[in-house]
Amino acid sequence: MEAILRLFGEYFFKFCKMSGYDRMLRTLGGNLMEFIENLDALHSYLALSYQEMNAPSFRVEREADGRMLLHYYSDRRGLCHIVPGIIEAVAKDFFDIDVTMDILSMNKEEERTGKKEHVVFLVVQKSHSQMGRAKPNRLKGNQDIQRDQEALEAAFLRMKEKYLSVSVCPVKKSHWEVVRSIVMFGKGHLVNTFVPVYPERLWIEQKTFCNAFPFHIVFDESLRVKQAGVNIQKYVPGLQNQKIRLDEYFSIIHPQVTFDIFSICKFINSQFVLKVRRERMPEAWKSQPALKLRGQMIWMESARCMIYLCSPKLRSLRELEAHRMHLSDIAPHDTTRDLILLNQQRLAEIELSNQLERKKEELRVLSQHLAIEKKKTETLLYAMLPEHVANQLKEGKKVAAGEFKTCTILFSDVVTFTNICAACQPIQIVTMLNSMYSKFDRLTSVHEVYKVETIGDAYMVVGGVPVPIGSHAQRVANFALGMRISAKEVMNPVTGEPIQIRVGIHTGPVLAGVVGDKMPRYCLFGDTVNTASRMESHGLPNKVHLSPTAYRALENEGFEIVERGEIEVKGKGKMTTYFLIRNLHASEDEIMGRPHSRLDRKGEQKREAASQCQIFFPLTISDVFSGALGHVGSAWVIPLHDFLWVEAPKDQSNQDEHLHPG
Repeated sequence: MEAILRLFGEYFFKFCKMSGYDRMLRTLGGNLMEFIENLDALHSYLALSYQEMNAPSFRVEREADGRMLLHYYSDRRGLCHIVPGIIEAVAKDFFDIDVTMDILSMNKEEERTGKKEHVVFLVVQKSHSQMGRAKPNRLKGNQDIQRDQEALEAAFLRMKEKYLSVSVCPVKKSHWEVVRSIVMFGKGHLVNTFVPVYPERLWIEQKTFCNAFPFHIVFDESLRVKQAGVNIQKYVPGLQNQKIRLDEYFSIIHPQVTFDIFSICKFINSQFVLKVRRERMPEAWKSQPALKLRGQMIWMESARCMIYLCSPKLRSLRELEAHRMHLSDIAPHDTTRDLILLNQQRLAEIELSNQLERKKEELRVLSQHLAIEKKKTETLLYAMLPEHVANQLKEGKKVAAGEFKTCTILFSDVVTFTNICAACQPIQIVTMLNSMYSKFDRLTSVHEVYKVETIGDAYMVVGGVPVPIGSHAQRVANFALGMRISAKEVMNPVTGEPIQIRVGIHTGPVLAGVVGDKMPRYCLFGDTVNTASRMESHGLPNKVHLSPTAYRALENEGFEIVERGEIEVKGKGKMTTYFLIRNLHASEDEIMGRPHSRLDRKGEQKREAASQCQIFFPLTISDVFSGALGHVGSAWVIPLHDFLWVEAPKDQSNQDEHLHPG
């Protein structure tokens, strides 16, 4: 598990680089120690954007011989082995050095009150040049290798003892000690040997210093305040009394350590965040947010005091206004000014992005609603006009009239409809017609005929228009039979008995087209329409009246038709007409488009098994009604959902491709 976590640490560092943090990480420090010391500052910066982030903390102790102690604090136990993978990858990639890390101690955190785990790593690093010189010595004898291991273990023990006796605060070193430690720790370049020059005395007045650094506090080892900047006195009035203790007015937010000089010195390289205690503020100020300060602690050995150079921890202009502060309260050289303005711009961009996301989501929802409403509109339009005609009208095109050489038209009406209207309330008439027309409309889908229009109690249907099809007469005939069956389910509101309808059918040529700009309708024109209407008006109750041409179209197509005889037709003279009785090859359920149960189908098979073979081939309803069964002879039909199973005579058993188990 330790090896896996170490490898994860290496991968996590590479992931951060690929995610765009490469430049930010490279600028944290000029060497490995500076890099680690500034990790907490990086986490504090990221916490401005990710407020729920709970990052680990690091503290480094430098040793003169090139080694260092890395203190790791975290709330998540068991993840400390990720740290060596990250640090070793950083050292190799950024500083071209190899680092070895060993755990010196691992125990429950005692120094920090907010973390659960405290691990101390011993970090030893070598440059590549040193490793190159060591390569020829790889072929040492076993005794030399053992001697080196013993020396390393001894050095490790000495380092552990040195760690246990480490001083609280940094001690002053000579110039040569500083130079030697930096050269041994860094890459050895001359740029790392820089030694600053300090003046013999400080050339700045106390008043000027307090104005130049308006947010600073100086306190001694007992936390007694010695001096404070002018603006921090303004917003924390109690600091004007130099006898107070710093922990009486502030609490430490980060790092989460006890408020004493010992803990502060241990984490002196960390960024400190202090929060003003609300109970110490004037009564009028207690309603506003508590002021937070962010900065660094610097130990002054000669004065045995600590200076806290800080700035208000503010992220936006809103927070600045909430504390009743102004940008002028912050020193011009303080980057907090720029941070507030830049972060305000970033927050504005985030808010704009969120608004765009919300608008995008609203547009997506509206688009879905628009698509639903468009579908409803198209459904309504297709119910009024043929689909290809409706599409042409939507595109703004003119729909040319079309001539159809042959089609079959049906008219129907309710017998004694005028008397029914006179004896009933209008709502009863509407209810009756709605029930009847709903049943008829369903049948148009079953038999694939086109409903032209309804006027009062008159219902007009055509087959073969607007899409020409050879079986138009059979489709309309089956539809008429279905109308007659459906009419028995609609009650006369006067008598309470089923209503009676007259149906007339005629076959012939028509001209079809769209007429009108407002509420356009797809209409049929020609003498065929008049003749079909005459067949309906001269018909009898509950009879399907056929013209001579309709009879010829249905002859030998599996329908039972009887001759009515010669009658006088208005405007047509004498005509020999016929009555359609039934479909010889389709049951009532098939005519009505009702699904057959499996038991019913088996019963019919048993009744016919004695006289016919058990060979089946599938045909669609349209094939049956278009005359596909004309050659079958005495074949009979069994429905199965969308198919009709037709039992063929024995002489058709050679059609192997249609075999299906009964």
